[in-house]
Amino acid sequence: MKSKTKLTGKNVLITAGAQGIGEAITRHFIDSGANVAIHYFSSADTANKLVDYAASKGQKAVAINGDLTKEADANVMVEKTIEAFGGLDILINNAGSLVARKKLGEIETQFWYKVMDINLTSMLFVTRAAAPYLAKNDNSSIVNLASLAGRKGGHAGSLAYSTSKGAILTLTRALSSELGPNGTRVNAVAPGLILGTAFHNTHTTKESAAKTVAGIPIQRAGNADDVARAVLYLASEYDGFITGATLDINGGSYNM
Repeated sequence: MKSKTKLTGKNVLITAGAQGIGEAITRHFIDSGANVAIHYFSSADTANKLVDYAASKGQKAVAINGDLTKEADANVMVEKTIEAFGGLDILINNAGSLVARKKLGEIETQFWYKVMDINLTSMLFVTRAAAPYLAKNDNSSIVNLASLAGRKGGHAGSLAYSTSKGAILTLTRALSSELGPNGTRVNAVAPGLILGTAFHNTHTTKESAAKTVAGIPIQRAGNADDVARAVLYLASEYDGFITGATLDINGGSYNM
């Protein structure tokens, strides 16, 4: 007999849920007994493997492709989730990207818009589409993926990315006030250096990572599972009192 958790039978939508931190979050939700809608942009193979993994455990799962910078795609993704599960309990806004490192004088207007659209505007589209369905439950939850860069300003060349992630911290607080009366809690996590993901494999050099690790009190980088555990905690506290908060996951390199 499968043991039950607070998440058993809950319906979860995870954006960018088939790569990096998103994949780890999806696996943790599956292992906790949840049904998962896995959004992906380019990671179709992994998304389909995660669907099979959920099915092997007797849970519902669906993989949904889409460009979330397009409002229509965000709306369709939420509609397909509802069609598959009949409802929605948890939304994980994980999609985002640094895109490229560019300093102030190198940032073209279109690049600025692109980063903001990927990290921030897409989150607005998805949350706006999902909120009415989340409100149908007595208790529901949203967890947004921010970043330590949104706290500290990030490393060189991450001006646009850091600004968008800082805005997510404020968006989280604002949404918690607006959606709280509907029974929806809204929180965020702000990961620091999380190695082993495509993000840092692409945008962080080994030298930069080593320098950052040297300044982390517990003397190691984070991994995707470190973030996934925190996301599940915030998502599963249905009767909890935590909303409008950001949980920092950085090994002690930043605290407030």
